[in-house]
Amino acid sequence: MKLFMELMMKLMRLFLGKIILLLNRLTSPTPIQRTPVKQAEIDQKTSKLILYQFEACPFCVKVRRTMTRLNLKIELRDAQKVTQFKDELTQKGGMFQTPCLRIEKENGSFQWMYESSDIIQYLENQFQELSPAGTQ
Repeated sequence: MKLFMELMMKLMRLFLGKIILLLNRLTSPTPIQRTPVKQAEIDQKTSKLILYQFEACPFCVKVRRTMTRLNLKIELRDAQKVTQFKDELTQKGGMFQTPCLRIEKENGSFQWMYESSDIIQYLENQFQELSPAGTQ
């Protein structure tokens, strides 16, 4: 019975994950537009960020939607499919939980930020005011 329940839960997660990904594709946010100079400045800043995530995780989808809306090019690392990324997240970040944003600080140290709402707030605070072309 336990094996049957585990199998059913796995199938349900797979099915729901596909629905989440489909809905995300159908309702993808429109990225903000910036001048080429401003976008290059943003791209330089986001080169210090890495998002550890699972493709179909609803909280990860939420963060990726914010990244799309803010037009942020942040490296994505799938900690579910790539063992190396799972190990990095667990050993260096401290726990196996996604989403997790790795932020490289000016001094070369790293901050590991968990929780989708914290990550979204951080991205909006850092990059939203540097948005549309012509506003800065």
